[in-house]
Amino acid sequence: MKKEFRVKSEMDFKKIFDKRQSKANKQFVIYYLEKENQTHIRVGLSVSKKLGNAVVRNGIKRKIRRAFHELEGSFQTNYDIIVIARTPIIDMSVEDIKKSLLHVAKLCQIMN
Repeated sequence: MKKEFRVKSEMDFKKIFDKRQSKANKQFVIYYLEKENQTHIRVGLSVSKKLGNAVVRNGIKRKIRRAFHELEGSFQTNYDIIVIARTPIIDMSVEDIKKSLLHVAKLCQIMN
């Protein structure tokens, strides 16, 4: 996932959280915000320290980014989303992460 496709700033995170549109399953919570005139989806990731040390958390983020890269054409382009990882994700493969992300994205209705 390219850096321009990421939600990075604290202000952007705050805007998305303030709208309070979210859906969840056992593995993820997704907050989303529709943005007009945006040509690509932007994704922010949040992995709690409760899930492990920095090496573990970075591995989880890497798997989530890879899953988003493989699902790139499946999402509507005019959204900013924040993905919060929950505990069951620690032992999941990229394929399982993709299935779980698709499930939550369908609940959010941000799929093409």
